[in-house]
Amino acid sequence: GCDNCCSYCMIPSIRGSLRSRELDDLVSEGIFLEKKGVKELTLIAQDLTAYGTEQGGKPALKNLVESLLHETSIPWIRLLYLYPSTIRDDLLEIMASNSRIVPYLDIPFQHVATKVLQRMNRRYGYQDLIDLVCRIRRYVPDVALRTTLLLGFPGESEADIHKIEEFLGEMKIDHVGVFPYANEEGSPSEFFQGQLSESEKQARVQHILGVQAEISEEICKKYIGRIEPVIVEGVSSETDLLLEGRTRYQAPEIDGCVYINDGYASPGDIVKVKISESQIYDLVGAIVE
Repeated sequence: GCDNCCSYCMIPSIRGSLRSRELDDLVSEGIFLEKKGVKELTLIAQDLTAYGTEQGGKPALKNLVESLLHETSIPWIRLLYLYPSTIRDDLLEIMASNSRIVPYLDIPFQHVATKVLQRMNRRYGYQDLIDLVCRIRRYVPDVALRTTLLLGFPGESEADIHKIEEFLGEMKIDHVGVFPYANEEGSPSEFFQGQLSESEKQARVQHILGVQAEISEEICKKYIGRIEPVIVEGVSSETDLLLEGRTRYQAPEIDGCVYINDGYASPGDIVKVKISESQIYDLVGAIVE
């Protein structure tokens, strides 16, 4: 569930309020998965940073991460879907001090223009996001950031789209998912004035996707020549002549991948790969040991 009540979302009505699984239960599952051979554990929720806060409790995500680090030896732990205004320094300190927490955070901004965020009932604005990205990078300089943007929200202007361009150009976010807004039946925003046409929504999505593609292509170039640990997922879906895997900076199914063009490994292996080539979203390299 979720307690955020964004104006475009029906999850609180459908799934109810936030409910956190017991810490011991989650740790037990982590231990079980490790015994089954799992090499990467993803913590995921509608709002991961709200873990343990229902009924007036304090945020417990730090405690959960520390417990998983202590009770398991799973090499990679990944955090997905953190609410921007509730990312605490103590969590970033743990990330900075423990390499088993991969340097990757998925933080759905949904937009960056303050006016639109207010209409979305999100609890932050443009400058807050700038400050957040800078704060995260102070703690974890090599972090890869992913976010999502919802374009075409009622009342969104061309100036708001320019604000997104400005933000992406300055902050250089590694991975950005861009989606057109759609009314969810019963949500407050279904009745907002300023509804945009589907063609206008799609045009804005394609424009921002183009902006981000250039940024992503430039970011990927920095990996050329680096030797990175890569978790192997198996034979590539593109051709059975290549293996396919992911670096710590790529989450499963949503980000790019690494095409391995030399060497052999089994699915689940974490191997060292020297990156020799970059594309818009993907990398290419060979196993070096």
